[in-house]
Amino acid sequence: MRIHILGICGTFMGGLAQILKESGHEISGSDIQFYPPMSDYLDSFDIEMIKGYDIKSMPNADLYVIGNALSRGNESVEHILSNSLPFKSGPEMLGEILKNKKVLAISGTHGKTTTSYMLTHIMLDQGRDVGFLVGGISNNISGSASLGSDRTFVIEADEYDSAFFDKRSKFIHYSPSTIVINNIEFDHADIFNNLDDIKRQFHHLIKIIPSNGNVVYFADDKNIRDLIDMGIWSNQIAINDNANSIEAVYSDKTLKYEESIYSLNELPLIGEHNFKNYIAAILAAKTDGVQIQDSIKSLASFDGVKRRLEYKGSYDGIEIYDDFAHHPTAIEFSSNALVTKNPSKKILGLIELGSNTMSGGSHGLSLVESAKSLTHVIWLDHNNVLSEDSSIESTNTTEDFISAAISAVSDYDIVILMTNKDSQKILKPIADYFEK
Repeated sequence: MRIHILGICGTFMGGLAQILKESGHEISGSDIQFYPPMSDYLDSFDIEMIKGYDIKSMPNADLYVIGNALSRGNESVEHILSNSLPFKSGPEMLGEILKNKKVLAISGTHGKTTTSYMLTHIMLDQGRDVGFLVGGISNNISGSASLGSDRTFVIEADEYDSAFFDKRSKFIHYSPSTIVINNIEFDHADIFNNLDDIKRQFHHLIKIIPSNGNVVYFADDKNIRDLIDMGIWSNQIAINDNANSIEAVYSDKTLKYEESIYSLNELPLIGEHNFKNYIAAILAAKTDGVQIQDSIKSLASFDGVKRRLEYKGSYDGIEIYDDFAHHPTAIEFSSNALVTKNPSKKILGLIELGSNTMSGGSHGLSLVESAKSLTHVIWLDHNNVLSEDSSIESTNTTEDFISAAISAVSDYDIVILMTNKDSQKILKPIADYFEK
């Protein structure tokens, strides 16, 4: 089948393009702009790429897959609708491919990408050619997607909506047999009105897990408990519940499973959030036949995910980190992980309010509290949502943000940039400053 993908340069759609190509389809795609690494990634699979959405350039296809960044008014979208051409959302298309797979899905507000890659790494290291689609770049695994020859498929399961014409959360389409719920918090204020809206979507997902399937979750997360209390019909793998048959203890980095205790002390990634990611991946792998000790052994060689507390190098003795944190809890996790590892060092946080939720002011001044463990923070606040507090150092332009950062960096031992936008536009000028 000839399939044309609109919005192909997104991480999800690019991964879908690869899986469709591996499934034997002829694939092309269009987007506003193509840039590395996704453009190189798509080119390596000999996928025809068309810049822009001019209908004169849009090829004839048997099916059009429309990304969720597109909406009414887009020239290609209007052409498809006006001419009754067949179209689907990306998640629906992927869901059809996964019908014959055993899907292990990783969900939650935080940690989806890292946990998904941890689980994929475990499986691959155990000699399993599993399929996967993850929204990021691993330091261990080539590419962000593969169809795989194994029946098992690992998917990062996002609660965001599927397309302008399909407002169901993406994860509904995947029909998983095992779902991990790392955590639930309010996010995506552009599509959800409140936390209850998000819980409702997660409960729609729980409703379609088969009775012989599994729900892996942290029972000490209040929002997850609220979700479970709404009804569950599958096997529960509850971590830190009152029964304590499965207990994860961060203080000594141990996992108690039934009568056995396993140490995670030798695993390389830092922070309580990564400890929880490890636990979730290990228990998800166990549902698919991998023993806990084998998973721990595999995870010892997992080097993390790019832009998740990623060390970028040392400049004049100052360590630079790049992190994707774009929610108060994620900011707090990353901040605390660095501070715990480096208790005597001065740490400067450079934080961009990049997500729709943060830049729209939904979290208010609680954002400031999330980074309180850092020595100092400079905020890139495009919409001035923090302007009420004059004690906060912030700018509303990228240029001023970079200037403020360059003026300050020499007074600190560590600098961490947190943004879900293009981090290189900020990190490169800082690196160039040191190299002068």
